[in-house]
Amino acid sequence: MNRLSLALSRVIARVTDSALGPHQTAVIRIGFALTWLLFLLREFPHRQELYGPDGPWEWDLADQLVTTNDAFTVLLWSESALWFESVYALAVLWSLLLLLGWRTRTMSVLFMVGVLALQNRSVFVGDGGDNVLHLMSIYLVFTRCGQVWSLDARRARRLKEAGARGEWPRDRVGPVLWAVLGLLLVLATLAGRTDSDWFIPALLWTVWLAQALWWLVGRRARTGEPRILLDVVANIVHNGALLVIMAEACLVYATAGWYKVQGSRWQDGTAVHYPLQLEYFSPWPALADLLSASGTMVMLVTYATVAVQVAFPFTLFNRRVKNVLLSFMIFEHAVIAVALGLPFFSLAMIAADAVFLPTSFLRRLGDLAAHAYGRLRPRGGRARVPGPRSPADVPADGVPVEAAAPAPGGAPGPRT
Repeated sequence: MNRLSLALSRVIARVTDSALGPHQTAVIRIGFALTWLLFLLREFPHRQELYGPDGPWEWDLADQLVTTNDAFTVLLWSESALWFESVYALAVLWSLLLLLGWRTRTMSVLFMVGVLALQNRSVFVGDGGDNVLHLMSIYLVFTRCGQVWSLDARRARRLKEAGARGEWPRDRVGPVLWAVLGLLLVLATLAGRTDSDWFIPALLWTVWLAQALWWLVGRRARTGEPRILLDVVANIVHNGALLVIMAEACLVYATAGWYKVQGSRWQDGTAVHYPLQLEYFSPWPALADLLSASGTMVMLVTYATVAVQVAFPFTLFNRRVKNVLLSFMIFEHAVIAVALGLPFFSLAMIAADAVFLPTSFLRRLGDLAAHAYGRLRPRGGRARVPGPRSPADVPADGVPVEAAAPAPGGAPGPRT
């Protein structure tokens, strides 16, 4: 009983003390933001036909469907062409800012709004990758996905360094951004634009109020306990969302694998061979002919795909086997991107798979990227060497002024 209590206390402490998987959630953030950004840029010349007024799924039909299924989309707030162009441009901007990790909590919410706005406007345009992106854009709102590899992480380091020097710079961008978005949310609510779906508006209001509470506690609290409590709540929400993302990825592969087992097309190899013969899925006809020419190759790919998808959820308890199957799935999606001409579907699935990547591998990958960036970055002037301290900078107790504890009411750190 004591062992069980000790193990349970360790699990609770681990879940509440820190946001788990910071590198994995950063890769998910970067992967899905990059996927959606590249898709929007690629389809920019065709945006009017896909999601705008020139599409076969016209505004009245979309409005009738949204009224029936209560889907959330800001594109149906107006039939104006200017409104459509503005929403599309903002969706591109929000994807870029989330990719860079600038104000990740706010940008994750706006990224979700952009994804839902376009996908729910024309529901018959997407594929399986769009469905995964649709779900992950909602899950990302609950994660602290800007802890590493983001502009927020760099800003947090600079704030910490400034605090060590006894400086407390004020954050003016955050309150202004919060006020503007709050005003827009109030106007949309009063105009009745959020009456169809209750979940997304409730989520928007919850995040907006939580941001205000986070800022007020950081600015006004006289002790550190309220901030610690908010950190615990944020960690629990983050870790819960991370668990849901992992479960979602396992569910996608498990259901896909078991449905393939029951289908005759996957039993005789037709499911792999037939798409390679379609012109729509053959951007490289010579490569498609090469892959489909060997019956042995088709058989191996068919049965390996089914076996890996069915077995993957059960291999999570064995790290080595899991990493092998994960490498196979990522490689398979890369082949699908090239051979079948489905790059965005493959990017979305690889981004979802990234939640299972080992932390050590991601850290090495980050170190390599930082090293490459340092070599490509133009060399500036020499770093400034601080001058000698005057006797007034060192108190009688010998503790430097910049190492002293921050005064109560200092500027709160960024929430990532």
